[in-house]
Amino acid sequence: MNQQKSQFPEGFLWGGATAANQSEGAYLDGGKGLSLVDIIPAAEEDRFEALLNPAQALDTKYCFYPSHESIDFYHHFKEDIRLFAEMGFKCFRMSISWPRIFPNGDESEPNEEGLAFYDEVFDECHKYGIEPVVTINHFDTPLEIFKKYGGWKDRRCIDFYLNFCEAIFTRYKDKVKYWMTFNEINMILHIPFLGGALDVTKEANPEEVKYQAAHHQLVASAKATKLAHEINPDNQVGCMLAAGNTYPFTCNPNDVWKSINADREGYFFIDVQSRGYYPSYTNRFFKENNIEIVMEEGDKEVLKENTVDYIAFSYYSSRLTSADPEK
Repeated sequence: MNQQKSQFPEGFLWGGATAANQSEGAYLDGGKGLSLVDIIPAAEEDRFEALLNPAQALDTKYCFYPSHESIDFYHHFKEDIRLFAEMGFKCFRMSISWPRIFPNGDESEPNEEGLAFYDEVFDECHKYGIEPVVTINHFDTPLEIFKKYGGWKDRRCIDFYLNFCEAIFTRYKDKVKYWMTFNEINMILHIPFLGGALDVTKEANPEEVKYQAAHHQLVASAKATKLAHEINPDNQVGCMLAAGNTYPFTCNPNDVWKSINADREGYFFIDVQSRGYYPSYTNRFFKENNIEIVMEEGDKEVLKENTVDYIAFSYYSSRLTSADPEK
């Protein structure tokens, strides 16, 4: 009997992933400012309360904040990366903490101590032949952006983000080739505080605010892609989605239609970032939900001319949908 051997192709990037807010700890060390996750507590009930009502979380003192300590990667990255190498990692997906580089998010000049830290991290990765795959914003927008500007609903966030991008693209142009603009960008619709530094509890039309903020992030992503290619033509810039296919609960057409619309909610972001334009199905959705996106002159051209180089996604589970509220 013939047996065929399957193996990964040469150069396949097998590895693992973390994020700055999940692993670094040292939440005020090295000149770092506070990020969104630094006010999110550990206890499940408190955590959901804080995510749903971030303004209240600012005024509440909780017992324990996981991001303040995490696994202390900030002080132990060398031994951690050595262990990754022992596991055979060929790549390491990680993120750069925005408030570690720009503590308040809107400064003109970066924090040198923060930049130097990531120099060491990337050098250590390359020491073991591990390719860094870097997420630019992984749920850690500087807290001051939320407090001062109301998050990504303010278009000025595009410029703050691009200033951050220019600093890290330039500094690490010889150390990082693979980038992702936003982690799970579609989560701005589901966890607007972490995804977009938004508090929609008092908004007249929360969905419109979320999609307007999403538009600003999509424009920022396209401009960052352009900037990355200008600074280093070898850069590969990707988008990243929280994925998980949706299946109809039954063959009832209403269930099927509901599953299609549920998937489109995520596909919208990939369509814009990989194809360069808003998909036609958003026209009906926006009309039915009284959503009007404010676009500035040139936005459509920026999206069209600066699509991503690759698509990334996380896949935790699939879902079932039913048009019957009892199911």
